[in-house]
Amino acid sequence: MFTPGHQVDLLQGSQEFFPALVQAIDRSTQEVRLETYIFSIEASGALVAEALVRAAQRGVKVCVVMDGAGTDTLKQEWASRFLAAGVAWHIFSPLGRTGILIPSRWRRLHRKLCVVDGHVAFCGGINVLDDFYDPNHGVLEAPRFDFAVRVTGPLVESAHAAMLQFWWRLQATRIVRQGDLTAAWQALREAHKFDPDQPEHTNDLMPAGALARTRADLILRDNLRHRTRIERAYRQAIGEAKHDIIISNAYFLPGRKIRKGLMHAAQRGVRVRLLLQGRYEYFMQFHAARMVYGKLLAVGIEIIEYKVSFLHAKVAVIDGHWATVGSSNLDPLSLLLAREANVVVDDVVFAQNLQSRLERAMQLAGTRVDPSDYANRPVIQRLLDRAAYVVMRTLLFIYGKRY
Repeated sequence: MFTPGHQVDLLQGSQEFFPALVQAIDRSTQEVRLETYIFSIEASGALVAEALVRAAQRGVKVCVVMDGAGTDTLKQEWASRFLAAGVAWHIFSPLGRTGILIPSRWRRLHRKLCVVDGHVAFCGGINVLDDFYDPNHGVLEAPRFDFAVRVTGPLVESAHAAMLQFWWRLQATRIVRQGDLTAAWQALREAHKFDPDQPEHTNDLMPAGALARTRADLILRDNLRHRTRIERAYRQAIGEAKHDIIISNAYFLPGRKIRKGLMHAAQRGVRVRLLLQGRYEYFMQFHAARMVYGKLLAVGIEIIEYKVSFLHAKVAVIDGHWATVGSSNLDPLSLLLAREANVVVDDVVFAQNLQSRLERAMQLAGTRVDPSDYANRPVIQRLLDRAAYVVMRTLLFIYGKRY
């Protein structure tokens, strides 16, 4: 899985991510490609939008894709500015009037990727969204807890190929709706040229040679060829864990195999710690996750809830050397339906940097879930937890997914 020759830098929150991203965009000379679930031009999010405009104005090819559930529309002011500057942008699968009632609309673009000049890539859980702002909850009193990485090295080619392939497929879909089947077929043929698993065909922008030694890889999840890669990477790492597992997830409802893997690890003496969402954000995710707490607590797994602000991280560290940072939660929406992207890293320095930040969050901002308190939680909370879990399983059954 791992390829040597990378440099991977950990970025925490938009306060670290946006300056690094804007700097890379401002240095671009050929191409910027950006994919995100939420594109919010509120507060510091405008810094990214302005950098994209500047790049396009000086002749850089700029292509942006945002998800239609996370970003239902772009403000007219910015749509006009993007058009005038030459920024090409697309909203993927807008919900429209039917919303999520149509099962096919549950397949979202949830990955957060950016590739600049085919040389540097950004990947993680951070949307184009200010740390102190939430579209549903307004201004936050503390920053959102999330991570991304900046990467140079071979995996940048895979990210570039994945984004090119997706862009051309979107163009084909758009052209089909316009009725030009010949042009749509040509766009699909263009998309077929780019394969994230064989990125040597897309390296015209990628400088030769690698200056770093960190072993890393990009793991994609889609609904075609890469349906289980992220889940399998987690399961393998958990199964091989010898002494320590830390997972931080915003929406945590893993399937049976991952739950069993975590329980078996705890039973063989591995310390398992889960840093999870402690603030109410969405009914389904908040309550359904708590249905799986009982069995995990029973085998000694430590669950710490983050409550000072919204936890949005999707990261893990195992045995102090294996780490992952990405967009994929351990829940059915991420593992069965959405397009996701995670970077996995095998590097002691990187892993321990991430681990120290997670442990600091646990100590300063976490509340440990006490097994006896969980077992004696109020009846109304138990009913809400079960209702959310049943609704989640029912929706998956309707969609034809087993989890």
